[in-house]
Parts: sequence; structure tokens; C-alpha cells
Amino acid sequence: MESDDRAAVHAEGIVKRYGPTVALDGARLTVRPGEAHALVGRNGAGKSTLVSVLTGMERPDAGRVTFGDEPAPGWGDTAAWQRKVACVYQKSMTVPELTVAENLYLNRFHGERTIRWRSLRERARELLAEYGVEVDPAARIRDLGVEQRQFVEIARALSFGARLIILDEPTARLDAGGIDRLFGKLRSLRAQGVAFLFISHHLQEVYELCDTVTVFRDARHVLTAPVAGLAEDDLVGAMTGERAGAARTARTARTAGEPLLRAEGLAADGHFAPLDLTVRAGEVVGLAGATASGNTAIGETLVGLRAPDGGRIAVRGRPVRTGSVPHALDAGIGYVPEDRHREGLILGRSVAENATLAVADQLGPMGTVLPSRTRAFARRMIAALDIKTTGPGQPVSGLSGGNQQKVVIARALAREPAVLVAIRPTNGVDVKSKGALLGVVREVADGGSGAVIVSDELDDLRICDRVLAVFHGRVTTEFTGGWRDHELVAAMEGMGSETSPGTQDTAGTEGTAP
Repeated sequence: MESDDRAAVHAEGIVKRYGPTVALDGARLTVRPGEAHALVGRNGAGKSTLVSVLTGMERPDAGRVTFGDEPAPGWGDTAAWQRKVACVYQKSMTVPELTVAENLYLNRFHGERTIRWRSLRERARELLAEYGVEVDPAARIRDLGVEQRQFVEIARALSFGARLIILDEPTARLDAGGIDRLFGKLRSLRAQGVAFLFISHHLQEVYELCDTVTVFRDARHVLTAPVAGLAEDDLVGAMTGERAGAARTARTARTAGEPLLRAEGLAADGHFAPLDLTVRAGEVVGLAGATASGNTAIGETLVGLRAPDGGRIAVRGRPVRTGSVPHALDAGIGYVPEDRHREGLILGRSVAENATLAVADQLGPMGTVLPSRTRAFARRMIAALDIKTTGPGQPVSGLSGGNQQKVVIARALAREPAVLVAIRPTNGVDVKSKGALLGVVREVADGGSGAVIVSDELDDLRICDRVLAVFHGRVTTEFTGGWRDHELVAAMEGMGSETSPGTQDTAGTEGTAP
């Protein structure tokens, strides 16, 4: 690490509000030249907002940012920001149809009347060699692997002069070998004075790569400490606000009924390893995992949105054709998607139309849909779920977020499914609505059906009877009978012991991914 004690970036007193929501509340961060600095925290902690401020994408309401001994560039001066900092996102920002050389020099031909392609490729080759990136400049980005695309983006950022690179979940789509090569490249660049701000849900990678870690919680800075010597319990405790000795989340013992859903040997290459899963009548099962852990892919496979590469699914003992949403619905699997606006609602249509989309065949004879039946069905769902609306005919776009989500759940429940699969069911709703929505899921199970909640939100998972922690596509830990927040978070972040107190070792049992 360089001896220069000027900060690669220093942020102090950063405040950012979006209406009544405080996304950052006096946040601070300092990253030194040549340092690998981790920024961690649960969803909603403020990490993404801080990245937007540090890269000039968002203007803070208060506070200041400096790079070295210079103030941050002016708002909107993109070229100046590129010379200071760059962010390599989990989703590649390169142009797939262009070559490596074209991506490296995209939007950098100002004043040139013609492009000398041979010269361009040679300049690209020299640039890549300077940073030890072994990629053919003539190759199209679409033909590269995730790891190579990341190296190209890092090289492009450094070519502008930036000496601070923000890596947002860089290992989410890499295998073990790719992670090792990425970390090796980062270490060599650090020796050249390049600083990295490393954002990851995988805390063991923080211990492997980083010198310093900063923790945000509830939009505030709560901890900055050297990684060496920082106990894992203390790090997880800072993220959750709960210490290792905190009280357990107790689960009332329930007698689970007959198996309703069974998945055996279910697998999707690149997403999750083979797993067995059983959901019983009266039971809510949680699939807990951070971004790209594989838990969302498991949920999507159960409901037919994703075709597995192996395994089978059965509902009440009857096989379900995998990779088919209609067959999953007919078999008795209900689905609440994560993004209600993109996947769950037709915003220009009424509450009644949205709530009855899955049962249109039941609303009239010979394929017709009778408005009177539609309204009557919708009124029953409105009453059952306490949807706050002026009536069945109100456009769903006029409802609050929580009530829109209740309409999505109403549609999923319209066919009286045996098992309800809900992916992040409280995403984007207020605290009061969260409780109501989770209460509906609990009532579904208490009524004799089964439910699966796919989420990384601790509040979502508290209503579960069992929680399976998913990490890198494998179920690592099963929690039954209660758990502590820090235990569950540690398991989701890849640091949980498979036989820690309050858990069951899942090896060789249902819910495992061998």
C-alpha cells in the first residue's frame, strides 16, 4: 500500500432524502490509496445511494466528497467524474455487440473524422497489457465470460485516470476459479496504488480480500474497523444491530400436515445445485439468501418460470411439468412475483380485472367473462384481504403500494393453491403494509395450505416455521424452532456454521443441496 496518506475518496456528513425517506443520514467513508475497503450492510442500509453520490450520479442534500486533496467535480461534469472514480456493477455496462477495443474507447473519438481500426485495436492491446488483462481486443464483448468483461470494465475505468474503483457484488456470477483470478488481479492493481471499494454480501470474501470494512445500517455509518482482528460475530452484529447473545426469534411449535409440495434433485446449472425440498400443509418455509444466492432461481423454478436442468416437482403426489407456468398453476402452485409493476399487475386495468386474471375461465360460460361475476369475485377478495379501494372498478394504479401487493396476492390465491410461492412479498411497501401482507401468507398456511417465502428480509422470514439459508446456490443451513438474527444473516452471507445453535445440520436431509 502506498505511504501517501491522502484519501482516494473521503465523504463526510452525507445526507440524501427521497421525499420522506432518508436514504443517507450523515454518512461518512474514507478509502486510502491502494486500499481494499469493504462496504457492507443489509438491504436498505444506504450502500447503493452512497455509491451514487460517490460516482456523481446523485447530488447529496448535505455533506461533502473529496478525492485526494480536491473537491468532487461539479454536478453533471461526467468526464471529470470519470477521471476520479468508476463503478463496475454486477450487471455489465459494456455493449455486447461491440468489440473489446470499441468498448474501451467508446465515446472517446471527439474531433476525429475517421477511425483507424488497426490503430484502435493496437491501442486497446497496449492498454490491456498495461493492466495485465489478457483479452483479445478484436473479440466481441458478448463472447467473453463474466470475469473477462469485468476486467475490461476495470481497464476502461483506469484508462480515464481513475484510481478508485467501486466493485458492486463482483463475484455474484463467478465460479471459485474466477473469484481467485479476480482477487489476484485486484491485488496486483492495489500494488500500483489503485483503491477499491468492495461491496459484497459474501462476508468471507471481505476477510479474504479487504484491509478495512465499513458497516452501514439504517442509512447511517455504524462501524469502520480493520478487518484483521474483527470477530465475525461483531461484524454481523454491526450489520443487524443484534449481538451474539441476543434473544432468539421463537417459533411456536406447529404440527405440520401432509406433504403438499416435493422437489427432488431439482437443479439449474449456474444458479443452484441439486436440492430436495418438502413443504407440508400448515407450514411456511423460507428460502433465505442474498442477491444472486440462487434462492430466487429456486422460487422461479418451483412456479414454472425457469426450466430446471434436472429433478422433478410434485404437488399432492402428482407430477408437475417443470418449466411451464400454466401447468404449475393447474397443479396448485400460486405465485407472488418480486416486482409487482413488471410481473404482477396491469396498471391500466381495474382491481377486479387484475385480481381475476388467473380465473378468467371461471367467470362465465364457454370462455366468456361476465362483468357481474368478475365484480362479485373481486369483492370477495377485497373483503378477505382488506384491500383499501373505492371498489372493484378502481384502476389498480390508484392504490397504495401495499394495497397493490394485496391485489397481486389476491390473484395468486384466486385458484385456491395448495402452495403459495412468494418472492420478496413485502418489497417496496411501508412497515404497516408489511405486517398485513405477511399476515395473509401466515393465514394461508394456517388454513391448511403451504407457503414458501423467498427473501433476504429478516422481517419476511420471521413468520416461517423453517428457514433454509442459500449461499452460492447451495442450502447450507436449516433453521427450525427459532433463530437469532445474526445467525441467519451469517448463514446468508456465507459465514454460518451448519450446526450452529438453533439450527439443524442439513446434510442428508430434506432441503439440502448435496
